[in-house]
Amino acid sequence: MNGLLLLAIAAALLLTAYLVYGRYLVKTWGINPKAKTPAYEKEDGVDYVPSNKWEVFGHQFSSIAGAGPVTGPVLAMVFGWLPAFLWVMVGSIFFGAVQDFGALYASVKSHGKSMGQIIETYIGKTGRKLFFLFCWLFTLLVIAAFADMVAGSLNGYNAAGAQSLPSGAASSITILYVFVAIAFGFFLKKTGLSGWKQAVLGIALIVAMLALEIAFPVYFTKQTWVYLVFVYIFFASVTPIWVLKQPRDYLTTFLFIGMIVAAVVGVFVSNPTITSPAFTGFKSATGSYIFPTLFVTVACGAVSGFHSLVSSETSSKQIRNESDMLQVGYGSMLLESLLAVLVIVVVGSLTSLASKGVLNETLSSMAFADTATPFIKFSVSVTGLISQFGFPQEWGLCIMTMFVSALALTSLDAVARIGRLSFQELFEVNEEVETNSVVAFLTNKYVATLITLAGGYLLSLGGYLNIWPLFGSANQLLAAMVLVSLSVFLKVTGRKGYMLYVPMVMMLVVTMTSLGMSVYNICLKLFVTGGFAFMTDGLQLFFAVLLMALGLMIFIGSGKKLVQPVEKAKLQEQEQNA
Repeated sequence: MNGLLLLAIAAALLLTAYLVYGRYLVKTWGINPKAKTPAYEKEDGVDYVPSNKWEVFGHQFSSIAGAGPVTGPVLAMVFGWLPAFLWVMVGSIFFGAVQDFGALYASVKSHGKSMGQIIETYIGKTGRKLFFLFCWLFTLLVIAAFADMVAGSLNGYNAAGAQSLPSGAASSITILYVFVAIAFGFFLKKTGLSGWKQAVLGIALIVAMLALEIAFPVYFTKQTWVYLVFVYIFFASVTPIWVLKQPRDYLTTFLFIGMIVAAVVGVFVSNPTITSPAFTGFKSATGSYIFPTLFVTVACGAVSGFHSLVSSETSSKQIRNESDMLQVGYGSMLLESLLAVLVIVVVGSLTSLASKGVLNETLSSMAFADTATPFIKFSVSVTGLISQFGFPQEWGLCIMTMFVSALALTSLDAVARIGRLSFQELFEVNEEVETNSVVAFLTNKYVATLITLAGGYLLSLGGYLNIWPLFGSANQLLAAMVLVSLSVFLKVTGRKGYMLYVPMVMMLVVTMTSLGMSVYNICLKLFVTGGFAFMTDGLQLFFAVLLMALGLMIFIGSGKKLVQPVEKAKLQEQEQNA
């Protein structure tokens, strides 16, 4: 399959979806360009800040993308590139983008409330508690999976024990990046620099760091990096957002743009051929089945419950005009899906690049090693494409490894902060503060962060390959819960929500099947085949069962409201708000 043609087909389909289906949603639900948005209603200069639609779009896209569009499609290609491509297209257009836009829409129409608060309004306080508990457990899975992948990508030693320059260089800039971001944040706070001057300074800092990374590599083992990653996300979670998180995200945006541009230019100029199988069968070599594995493996590229948290927690508080919501909510998801297709194209061309001699021996051994992470495969693929311009492959791989690791760290520090907040929200620390000393201790931001990271670390011991199916299932189950909650919101507020019914039911069936299979396989280890390990299999079994129970309780609670007459639902809403 011609890679450029596949990318063009995807772009055409996604653009058509935005212009046709996206506008249909806007017309069906209704927007008021003259309405006063929450950004103006509650403007405080901190969270509620009326912003240009392109600024909000950039925030939404960089927050939801992260490492997901790289990891999911690569893992799903065990069934062939065609199933992964089809699910990205169908899932993003009719599932993911609808959910992202719906969560943003509901939040803006509900005075900037988060999904948890919207659930409390339309379903009840118990539903809100269960939702935040589910969100917290979900963040532990994200932390575990991405921490292991980042540590693996930054491991300074290959399988033979020799030092790896790309990983060593990426390690160097990863460490430097944190301190530069902090200095950059304080500098901006002190000087108030903004606009193009801020952008020029940010790009200059990135170029300087790229030069230093190659000149001064740092070699740490994977386990050392695991510890360093958790130390980093601890501070990213507890420090003021302008000190580390905000400046680091700003600098990462330029890295994101650079990575995408490099990959797109490489595809356009090299015109690669996808040589990986289009379809390998309904059962993979590892024994997993295409249903439900495919649908929980490709998460962020097709549909992701995590996106709804970004839409309702932050982006909705920046929308200055309701007419901007389509671009921010629906459009950003479609762009992420295009990135997922780009990943399918470049990784699917690996064998072709190797056979043509485009990849040197070092790159080939890295890409086809059993321990190669999706990050490494993507980095090697893009490096091979752009090396045909005469760019040194060693430098290209160093830079690409740093790009994808930086994206994963962006997801990690964001989810660590959301995990801490979700844990605190369980006790309503922001609304009805409990006087109990134990509760006060647990909801201290440092204690809440330590508890969250401890859970993530224990789960990471099983490795990302074991965690990813659980993460994908939890992510898609979160999407199912958000979709049914949005359906209740639309019904109670007199809007049509039938377009959410098929996605929410399918996501529930997929995730419950996947979690059920996970429980079954772990129980086989425990009672039949042996090899059961408490610290890995035991924790995964506990999480799988708990997620299934929480998901069903939330879904049933929301479903009851969905089938109630509108008048009764509105009456109960008024009673809850009284």
